[in-house]
Amino acid sequence: MMRAVLPGTFDPPTMGHINVIERAAKFCDTLYVLIAVNEMKQCFFSEQERFDMMKDLLGKNPNVIVATWQGLVVDFCIKHDIQVILRGVRALADFGYEFELAMTNKQLNPDIDIMFLPTDPKYFVLRSSAIKEMAAYGADISKMVPPSVAKMMKKKLGV
Repeated sequence: MMRAVLPGTFDPPTMGHINVIERAAKFCDTLYVLIAVNEMKQCFFSEQERFDMMKDLLGKNPNVIVATWQGLVVDFCIKHDIQVILRGVRALADFGYEFELAMTNKQLNPDIDIMFLPTDPKYFVLRSSAIKEMAAYGADISKMVPPSVAKMMKKKLGV
C-alpha cells in the first residue's frame, strides 16, 4: 500500500497542480495533498482559502486527502506513515531546486523516498507567481486555473 504526499503552497492552485495531483492519485493508494503553511512566506490566499479551494477541486478523488501543515514535510510523513514525497516539476530549473530539496529531506529522514513527476506539456509554463501578477493586471487566466479559482482571484483583486 503506497501512501504519498504532494506538498506545495498552492497559492493559487493551477491547472498544472491539478494535472499532477490527478495523475499521481492513479498510482497511490492514498495521496495527501499537503498545503504548506510557512509564516515566512507572504501568500495571496489564506491557509483556509487554499484548503477550501483544494478540497473543492479534489473532492471527486476518493483516495486524495487535503491537509495543511506548518512544519517539515518529513515530520508530516512520519506522523501519517507516508513512504513517498511526490514533487511536480516543469523545467530543468525546477528539477535543480527540487533535487536539492529532495536530498535535504533524505538527510532528515533516509526512509522516505522522493519521486518527481513532470507536468503535462500543456501546463509547462504555469507558475503561481506569474498567474497572480497577470490576474492583478486583469489578464484572462481562465485556461491557467480552475474556474472557481479564477473567480476567487478576481473577487479578491476587485477586478
